[in-house]
Amino acid sequence: MATTLVRPRTLTEPAPTAHKAPALRHLGPNWYASVMGTAIVANAGATLPYQLPGQRVACQLVWALSAAALAVLLTARAGHWLHHRDQARAHLLDPAVAPFYGCLSMALLAVGGATLIVGKDLIGTGAAVAVDAVLFTAGTAIGLVAAVAVPYLMVVRHKVEPKQATPVWLLPLVAPMVSAALGPLLIPHLSPGQPREAMLLACYAMFGISLLATLLMLPLIFGRLIVGGPLPLALTPTLFLVLGPLGQSTTAVNQLADMAPQAIGAPYAGALGAFAVGAFAVVYGVPVMGFALLWLALAVCMLVRAARAGMGFAMTWWALTFPVGTCVTGAAGLARHTGLTALGWLAAALFLALLTAWLLAATHTLHGLLTGRLPRG
Repeated sequence: MATTLVRPRTLTEPAPTAHKAPALRHLGPNWYASVMGTAIVANAGATLPYQLPGQRVACQLVWALSAAALAVLLTARAGHWLHHRDQARAHLLDPAVAPFYGCLSMALLAVGGATLIVGKDLIGTGAAVAVDAVLFTAGTAIGLVAAVAVPYLMVVRHKVEPKQATPVWLLPLVAPMVSAALGPLLIPHLSPGQPREAMLLACYAMFGISLLATLLMLPLIFGRLIVGGPLPLALTPTLFLVLGPLGQSTTAVNQLADMAPQAIGAPYAGALGAFAVGAFAVVYGVPVMGFALLWLALAVCMLVRAARAGMGFAMTWWALTFPVGTCVTGAAGLARHTGLTALGWLAAALFLALLTAWLLAATHTLHGLLTGRLPRG
């Protein structure tokens, strides 16, 4: 009988990684959506015009959960890149997965913003500012890179057909808008003068980057729906992603309106005087919020249709959280600048929808993790 000699592996030779950390092999960048969806609950709950007893404490607990989830997920994703580089590269070259790299940016930004909004109550303002500064810087840099790199890959490497257009394509384009909405939180903690002015104008620039890029992409997505029909059942929740740039841009103009007077001086102070009372925020935000509600109604109808057709749980359910949360913060900002009770109640109603969606997505995700279905991909 012939025998096969197996050469022993030397100490300096890397071990095969095919069977290392198998639970991480299918851990894609879409998992960052769960962190985004959790952090936005804390952000939205703390900024509501109506506050119930214990509401802020609950928001602090949710912030702590999102921060812990971010730390665990960053570690797990590092292990994914270390042990499963082939799969990681495949994700980048997959037009259905690559856009989710925008979620990394938004997860960092959302947790950073929540740290400064509610986390400061637990760790102190100084520490909260430091944490948010780090997460905002990293999230913004990653978001700007993703906003260029993912469309570039879609043009030169991905084989994309019109029927493949989905709201997922918006993810890398929305990330700069999240920076524009959360950057103003840091302005009061910067030195007066050029640092504050630079941050303000950088946020306006990122507002423009995201808004114009979104306006280019939305016709492709809506055209695909009209011509190609409903999305596959598992992708139906991604219709809510369209709410992201709408609600986040409304939030951004409200935040920028609050900070403009103390961040920029002559010769622009007079021209920007209207921002002190949020005039531009209202003129822009109300029509955009109106369109957001129109799209929300359409998305809900499509979601009900998919549920009746047997739609099961998928990680796309997290698309029901963060985008709705941005509409909560947008409506709350409009309520603050207009004083309209109706907008305050709109923010509260959207927050209840956000809580419902978060509970559903979180419960099914936890069940999927405990049963091992989600790690198996």
